[in-house]
Amino acid sequence: MIQDELLNEGEEQDLFEHFRLVVDKGQSLLRIDKFLMNRMENATRNRIQNAADSGCILVNEKAVKSSYKVKPLDVISIVLPHPPRDTEIYPENIPLNIVFEDEEIVIINKTAGMVVHPGFNNYTGTLVHALAYHFENLPNLNGNYARPGLVHRIDKDTSGLLVISKNEQAMTFLAKQFFDHSIHRKYVALVWGDIAEGGTVSGYIGRSLKDRRVMDIYDKEEKGKWSVTHYKVLERLNYVTLIECELETGRTHQIRAHMQHIGHPLFNDASYGGDKILKGTSFTKYKQFIDNCFSICPRQTLHAKSLGFLHPKTKQELYFETEMPSDMLQLLDKWHKYATTYNENEK
Repeated sequence: MIQDELLNEGEEQDLFEHFRLVVDKGQSLLRIDKFLMNRMENATRNRIQNAADSGCILVNEKAVKSSYKVKPLDVISIVLPHPPRDTEIYPENIPLNIVFEDEEIVIINKTAGMVVHPGFNNYTGTLVHALAYHFENLPNLNGNYARPGLVHRIDKDTSGLLVISKNEQAMTFLAKQFFDHSIHRKYVALVWGDIAEGGTVSGYIGRSLKDRRVMDIYDKEEKGKWSVTHYKVLERLNYVTLIECELETGRTHQIRAHMQHIGHPLFNDASYGGDKILKGTSFTKYKQFIDNCFSICPRQTLHAKSLGFLHPKTKQELYFETEMPSDMLQLLDKWHKYATTYNENEK
């Protein structure tokens, strides 16, 4: 028995790869702890340094210290003595707002704050876990294990409509419509600034070179995927504007990145600079008003309002629409009152 223990002590512990990336060709020299902070969600400098001290950060298969400076085409991996989190989906009894259901599809009105599918630091409590509880044997798209029924997604802090497939035939038919950009999707958003009129934003959308957690718009095809958003003005409220956005393509953070690109970030969108006072006055009272607005709607003000597509079986055109959630309605009411008072004082 003692011999067995000695043998076990002498063996190298198995290590499992949890993260891997190849550094871009154009990357300048940068400490690896700073580099990884911009590319890993919820990674603090202290946690990265501790991982490096434990020999868990490898560059080109060799352990490095946190002071190591990354170079173009370095292969960085993080290895840990336990396997990556179990990706099996366990049903969770989470209430769902079901707008429509038949044998082929389900339309869900997702609440803000709910993550659509499991990912880093979101292993439970997602829409997928709720779907596993309420429905049986939902299909998976090829390469999308652990995302049963999903053919598209919306961000955690975006509310609104999603279509879920209940069988493979429905999933294939809907996926083709998304691929062909024939799905009709409209969003409502409150953005900073006074937008004079509607328009179109387009460009190649890809990961930001400064912060891989957000998207930037580029003019070169090799830097991202083509993206198009059409928008129109619904209401001007002095320092903010309520707009409707229609997606021609559906890329990650598309509306959020597009509106920031033209100088009108979504109100209270922390990832894209909308959680600061970008328009208005310098009065303390105005700052208090904005802080109250941020508290009422503590997220980006974006709602997936409508969804239109051909039914997978009947081939009839379906259209669904949902009202803005209470947090956005309360926020708009507050801005209406502010705009009314402001305009009266201007007379």
